[in-house]
Amino acid sequence: MRKLGLIGGMSWLSTRTYYSEINRLVQRKLGKHASAPMAIESLDYRSLNNLESDEDWARATQQLVDAARRLEAGGAERIVITANVMHRAYDDVVDAVDTPVLHIADCTAHRLEAGNIGKVLLLGMRSAVSEGYLRDRIEQRGVKILPMNASDIEEVHRLIVEELKLGKASRDAERKLKTIITVSEQAGAKAVILACTELEMVVDVDANILPIFDTARIHCQAAADWAMSDKAES
Repeated sequence: MRKLGLIGGMSWLSTRTYYSEINRLVQRKLGKHASAPMAIESLDYRSLNNLESDEDWARATQQLVDAARRLEAGGAERIVITANVMHRAYDDVVDAVDTPVLHIADCTAHRLEAGNIGKVLLLGMRSAVSEGYLRDRIEQRGVKILPMNASDIEEVHRLIVEELKLGKASRDAERKLKTIITVSEQAGAKAVILACTELEMVVDVDANILPIFDTARIHCQAAADWAMSDKAES
């Protein structure tokens, strides 16, 4: 098997999901005693939370670049950033290392394209929904992301930051997300993209009004498939 390098700590709950899900997928294919070779750079989320200014993002980006370099030096053969929002720094990380970096939006767009999904609702933190670093890569595959109203964007962002990233999953959050998804279905959405790992805490990915595409789990599947693939393959 090939060694993965995970940049984590954004939050540690997300990192736990990646570690357990990748190993679960490996075990399912290779047997109950199998586990994936991995190195994890778990960063301090206090310095990566609520990034607003260009200076904040420059500092955070440098932390990811430094983490990627350490993973590369430690023998990681592919790097995975375990947070949708931190893919805002993806290009800088790619430029800093020779090791390939697996983009979460590319994996998700490929799955949507394979399922012939035309219109989707994108749920995540404010920058993940409003900026282009996820949206553009998804829409390049012919998938249309439906617009959200500003109040819903802010409410989902608040729930993620103030509740989910602290491990809290309230009934109120479940109801609010269900309402947003129902309204999007009425507006023509054919599926929902969960662009925040912690959203699975309040969105039932198996029993919902629309199909749910969980970016983290799709990302984990792609990482596990690569780790288990023949080294002669790309």
